[in-house]
Amino acid sequence: MNDKRKLSLLARFAFRWFVSSLGLWIAAGLLGDSIDYQSKLRVIVIAGFVLAIVNTIIKPVVVILSLPAILFSLGLFMIVINGLMVLLVSALYEPLHVNNLGAAMLAGMIIGLVNYLVLTILEDE
Repeated sequence: MNDKRKLSLLARFAFRWFVSSLGLWIAAGLLGDSIDYQSKLRVIVIAGFVLAIVNTIIKPVVVILSLPAILFSLGLFMIVINGLMVLLVSALYEPLHVNNLGAAMLAGMIIGLVNYLVLTILEDE
């Protein structure tokens, strides 16, 4: 793999990490007691890193395995998958605590919205 491609992959991962952290922070602020990060920015940054790794490695496999459910629900099952990825991060990284699947699904929707908004802003520039 050449250096330019490696840099591109690192830049995309860094962007995914930033958006995941920002989305988690906004979701924790909006959902209040449903997501606890001990009011520490360090917890959000590390949880964002773990979420970026989970979304890079595990989520594509889960999406492929659940393709029939995604197609049957016209894509709405992706909300559940995003929530499950947030719950998985909560299980893997103890300082981040998400109360239930509902809160995780809302957090997943907020993270997706933040991702969309950041991409839209960057594409306009």
